[in-house]
Amino acid sequence: MKRLIIHGDPGVRKDGIVEVDGEEYTLFQVTRNGDWHGPDRVQLWCIGGDETEQEDFEKRNFIPHFLDVEAVDAEDVEVKKRAGELAV
Repeated sequence: MKRLIIHGDPGVRKDGIVEVDGEEYTLFQVTRNGDWHGPDRVQLWCIGGDETEQEDFEKRNFIPHFLDVEAVDAEDVEVKKRAGELAV
């Protein structure tokens, strides 16, 4: 599991699948920052990993402060799947 900080908005949301530097991540959580105050463009703070880590995320079987962090530009992110199913 890893925290991805994406500078810009590639159009991905929760349960989306992205590829960064040849590694594929399923996004378990996406927090959008910078719409009103902050940097010159929006940042997406995401927690992602592979499908086997989904249960660990749901049960909070991790310490957020100790996750590896990778910061990338939106242009360097390849979106494989935009988002999960819409829950209404």
